[in-house]
Amino acid sequence: MTFSLSALDRKTGMFGIAVASSSIAVGNRCSWARAGTGVIATQHRTDIRCGPLGLDLLGKGFSASETVDILVAGSEHPNLRQFAAVDRDGRTAFFNGPDISSIATAHQGDGCVSVGNFMANDQVTHAMVRGYETAADMAFVERLLASLDAGVAAGGETQPAMAAALLVVDKHAWPLVDLRVDFELEPATKLRSLWQSYEPIVDRFITQVLEPATLKPLINSALQV
Repeated sequence: MTFSLSALDRKTGMFGIAVASSSIAVGNRCSWARAGTGVIATQHRTDIRCGPLGLDLLGKGFSASETVDILVAGSEHPNLRQFAAVDRDGRTAFFNGPDISSIATAHQGDGCVSVGNFMANDQVTHAMVRGYETAADMAFVERLLASLDAGVAAGGETQPAMAAALLVVDKHAWPLVDLRVDFELEPATKLRSLWQSYEPIVDRFITQVLEPATLKPLINSALQV
């Protein structure tokens, strides 16, 4: 009940994943990324343990393909799992469990991979890759959001999506962007709205970690954290 696109931005070295689902808290369960390391997507009967494990494997130098193979081999129920990975070199890999009782597809592009289950049709993940790649002149976050929009436009899930999330990592141990929408109609649209509110101050949240004394108060006190 989930569709996502994971990617490496070759221009900046950022990693990110955009995901939507009819299941609540998709950002908490399915999206995993680590700066300088890669991205892991864990979907369908989601095994949350595989997110940190996959990132640790990528961090040790295993390729995306090797990492996915290890996750599958170590899973108690691989026939019901769906995994995707992007490594530090932009190589991608995925796995669709053979017993997933729905349209479960995956498509790979240049430094990106999209996976989905309970899809309305077999073109959704292909549309997500195409949406990401045709937005090559946009900033990385915009490309990820474009991929999500493309997935929705192509039909999305068999059930209405009710959650969406955007996770991007850059140079630091904490995420550059970690935005989530839960239990809302049209979550991809609301996720984009969240990003539009967050984008003007995203650099501030880096500065307040590294150089807090240099910050000036925001005019809107509600934005001060």
